[in-house]
Formats: sequence, C-alpha cells, structure tokens
Amino acid sequence: MTSLPRTPPPKKLGLVIDLDTCVGCHACAVSCKEWNTGGYPAPLTDQDPYGAAATGAWLNRVHGYELEAQIGPGGDDEVGRMIYFPRSCLHCDNAPCVTVCPTGASYKREEDGIVLVDEDKCFGCGLCAWACPYGARELDQGTGTMKKCTLCVDRITDEGLDPADRVPACVQACPVSARHFGDLADPDSEVSRLVADRGGYDLMPEMDCAPTNKYLPPRPRRTGPGAEGEPARLQPLAEAGGFLGWLDRVLAD
Repeated sequence: MTSLPRTPPPKKLGLVIDLDTCVGCHACAVSCKEWNTGGYPAPLTDQDPYGAAATGAWLNRVHGYELEAQIGPGGDDEVGRMIYFPRSCLHCDNAPCVTVCPTGASYKREEDGIVLVDEDKCFGCGLCAWACPYGARELDQGTGTMKKCTLCVDRITDEGLDPADRVPACVQACPVSARHFGDLADPDSEVSRLVADRGGYDLMPEMDCAPTNKYLPPRPRRTGPGAEGEPARLQPLAEAGGFLGWLDRVLAD
C-alpha cells in the first residue's frame, strides 16, 4: 500500500470553484479533455467516439441541479434556480485513493500535495475508485489504467510558459472566472482569501478526507431592486429609455 506524506506539504495547490458564478457551459470539461488527451501522464482515450455506444475517460465533469422554487416574503412564488456543480479530483490531505493502492501507483506529491497516478505501476484494479467518496477516478478502457485530474501538473510546472498560462486548462478556459487556482496553504493567497471571504467549504466533510479544493456557495437570490421582499420585475420596454425603448414604441404603433 502507498503511504501519504508524513509531514504536510509546504504548498497545497488546488482549485476554488464558485458555484454562484458557474453557468454550466462545460468549457472546463472540454478544455481539460483536450489538454489531457495528449498531456501528462498519459493520453485520455475514447472508444467508438462517433458510434452509438461511445465511451471515454473525463477528468472533469459538470452536473446540474435544480433548486425547488420557494415562497418569497411577499407571498409570490420565486422561480427555481439551477446550480451547476463541477466535479473532479479534490487532492485530499487524507486521500483514501492513495492508501488503498496495492502497487504504489497512486501517490501524493510531497512538495505541493497534488495527487497523481503513475501509469507504469497502475494495472486498473479499481480500488482507488471504490475508495474515493467523490467519484473522481475513472478507468480508461483504452489503456486499462485509472485516470484523474492532475491539476495540469505539466502546465503549472512548465517554466517555458508565460506565468499567466501556468494554470490548469480548466481555469484558463472558464469564461466567467468561476474557477480559481493557487496555494491554499498560504493564507494570503487569492484562493485562501476567497475561501475566507465567501465561506468556502469542503465537499462532504463527514468523510474526513480533508479535500484541498474548496467550493464557494451560491449567494442568496436578490428579491428586489429596492424594497426588501419585493420580487424583481422587468421594466416594460416601452417605459424604458434608449434604443430598446424607442424600438418597442415604434413597433407598437
């Protein structure tokens, strides 16, 4: 079995994901797939990609959940809200996927806490996938080995890249800046300040995995532009100024 580092890594590189900002566009998943198809530690393969039973390994997936509508303070029904939840490896401090690995293929880096898989040692037994409570590991049927998010370690450590590009592909691709990357062991880092300011939390803390990645909760929905409890309503275009107001009045004549 593999052992975790005896002392906490000096860095804890990870992601902070803003659930209030994420719009579920899947740009993170697609960019992750594209980069890692030819990146570290081994390509992500697809089987029968254009057939009826296409399968393949993805390191990042996005799930959508609809929150139930609630009764507002004024007695009006508020519209239900969609929350999009990106899911990938959380690079846990107490990573059970590491400690169950029989060959040492799964390991946690001592310098920055990133959890990786040594493809040369992995034979696809699946124990790590069963041990992970977050469902963050997938068997690549093309290679017969387990795959997971690497935080694009080949990008973030490549000194030949511009500093602005030395971030995971998913972070660079996010069009609404819902994904943030940095050192969560540094209380003064941008990601640590986001967690402190927005009440960032661990996913499923009862599992005692101590994930490095954090999630920022959705902000409460605004109920009105002015008075508290007044549902927000759109202003009729005919009463609005500017081009749209003029166009609406012209079409109404």
